[in-house]
Amino acid sequence: MTADPRAALTKLIATFERHLEASSGRNGEDDPRVVAAYEDLADAFEAYDDALNEAYGEMTPLIVVDDADLDDSGDEEYDDDEGYSGLDDEEYDDEDKAGDEQTPGRR
Repeated sequence: MTADPRAALTKLIATFERHLEASSGRNGEDDPRVVAAYEDLADAFEAYDDALNEAYGEMTPLIVVDDADLDDSGDEEYDDDEGYSGLDDEEYDDEDKAGDEQTPGRR
């Protein structure tokens, strides 16, 4: 049975709201309400992404990062094949930005 993306989205939005509520009333770094809301949010997001993929062959540009995805420095480790990860420093050209400012018709 294919999950309904609309129902999954509704649940995801409600879970975001519960996470915000728990976070705004946080009692300490390891508040169990915040931890539970965090885990519920990750689950609801994955359910939405799966439902969207099953129903329409589409997915969001987001991923859920697990502690296992983090190295010792706290930086996220991703496979190169996971999608767009921004420009490398050598690919970024400041001249492109300056050129946009001088393009006729732009202000």
